[in-house]
Amino acid sequence: MIHDRVTTPYAALLLRVAMGILFLAHGLLMKILTFGFAGVMGYFGSIGYPPILGAVVAVAETLAGIALILGVWVRPVSLALVPLMIGATLQHIGNGWVFSARGGGWEFPAFWVVLLVVQAGLGAGAHALDVRRLLGGRRPVAA
Repeated sequence: MIHDRVTTPYAALLLRVAMGILFLAHGLLMKILTFGFAGVMGYFGSIGYPPILGAVVAVAETLAGIALILGVWVRPVSLALVPLMIGATLQHIGNGWVFSARGGGWEFPAFWVVLLVVQAGLGAGAHALDVRRLLGGRRPVAA
């Protein structure tokens, strides 16, 4: 029999690290290192968004990826990314369902919204950094 108290923290860890790696791949590797800030800003401008938003999204995805992998501020980071991924979903909605379609479909960013909400509900899970302890604070005692 599987016990939720044993498996849930590791399920949250797996989800958190997988999303963190993908956000790093999209933010750092693709947007920043492949296209560069100028390329990403140019693209965002070409689709009707303020160009600076491209740089903001690239940095947000990169920092969020790092935070998720480390397990730092997982709930607020996950919830902060929901509007970003809703925006990506809306941007792709006219391209159809399949993300491999020309211009990318909407199901992949829509699924990200669901994953982020689930992660926010689960919390950081196992092997997360405790920022309070890192900053010299005390960890609350469980009642």
